[in-house]
Amino acid sequence: MKPIKVGLLGIGTVGSGTFNVLKRNQLEITRRAGRSIEIAMVADLNVERARELTNGECEVVSDANLVVTNPDIDIVIELIGGYGIAKDLVLKAIANGKHVVTANKALLATHGNEIFKAAQEKSVMVAFEAAVAGGIPIIKALREGLTANRIQWIAGIINGTTNFILSEMRDKGLDFATVLKQAQELGYAEADPTFDIEGVDAAHKATIMASIAYGIPMQFDKAHVEGITKLQASDIRYAEELGYRIKLLGISKRTDAGIELRVHPTLIPEKRLIANVEGAMNAVLVQGDAVGATLYYGKGAGSEPTASAVIADLVDITRLATADPEHRVPYLAFQPHSLSDLPVLPMSEIVTSYYLRMHVADKPGVLADVTRILADLTISIDAMLQKEPAEGETQTDIIILTHQTKEKNIVAAIEKIEKLDAVFGAVTKLRLEELS
Repeated sequence: MKPIKVGLLGIGTVGSGTFNVLKRNQLEITRRAGRSIEIAMVADLNVERARELTNGECEVVSDANLVVTNPDIDIVIELIGGYGIAKDLVLKAIANGKHVVTANKALLATHGNEIFKAAQEKSVMVAFEAAVAGGIPIIKALREGLTANRIQWIAGIINGTTNFILSEMRDKGLDFATVLKQAQELGYAEADPTFDIEGVDAAHKATIMASIAYGIPMQFDKAHVEGITKLQASDIRYAEELGYRIKLLGISKRTDAGIELRVHPTLIPEKRLIANVEGAMNAVLVQGDAVGATLYYGKGAGSEPTASAVIADLVDITRLATADPEHRVPYLAFQPHSLSDLPVLPMSEIVTSYYLRMHVADKPGVLADVTRILADLTISIDAMLQKEPAEGETQTDIIILTHQTKEKNIVAAIEKIEKLDAVFGAVTKLRLEELS
């Protein structure tokens, strides 16, 4: 059979990794795909660098439109990123009958519904394994490997930058700003790390996983997004004293009322495997009703790990390119006409446990006042730390872990606690998940 011709949009870190891995493992990949896969065109604004990276083995252009409209190109790989030109090019590729592979989680989380609809109308495939957790095949696991299961919840460390920062804060007792600077110097964090440290990147990925797990449309705008910028080194230390570690988790849960979709720093029992995922590594824990808990671990970013996922998508499309579109794996695991209208719940209705830290006057009656407020809102206490004040100090910290309660109850309790004369400043609130 004639080779599958691929057009590559963007030959940066992941694009160059894709080109190199495809070339290096060409024989193995051909044996798996049933025919050879060749990158025939590359579009990149830096034409000279692109020609150097491809060693003159394919056509290089600066205008990506030449790739997506070329009748000889079968599959377009979009590695440009962002919402703007990438969306236009993907839709144009689909309109021209091209299959699409993308690593663009932001694009899919915000415009995936439109893209999948257009692809269905043109009977082409859109594959996006590389969009979530880099080289970890979590999309295939959710979409195919766990098909028999009713997915109950997903909890993922899906941003390597924030996991590196939290690991360093815990190991070295450093504050957030210091570790962020180190992460930037080491190349783990971008010059502008906002999407990572504010949780946006993780929320894009959590949105995609939730859509596949529960068969709902992409609804990034309804996700609760909280980053790690306000996290204190003291909270990491106190959590550890209580037997927990803090990770930025992307969480989705199926409940009777709807779907939870949230990203925030989370206390996890230190004995859980996922609590021990350190550095820039990623891990996703999935709970299915039949299989129980399954954990997926590996490199969530990087040139060749992400290229591994891109090429896996190329192989899948090559195998299925001639198949009846009705027999292909649906984009979001469920048949398009069978997507659910389960609502994404507002954060006020989420039920979980909480970590509360408050700075208080070291005098009798303070704890009694705090516990009375919690009791009035039917919030029960699971564990507590009351720190001894430093010598000469008249203020100290109280740390409380609660049993499960609704978010709106804990918010109401904090509002009342902060009004107490003996409580200084804001109460720190973190959520806690047992993941069992």
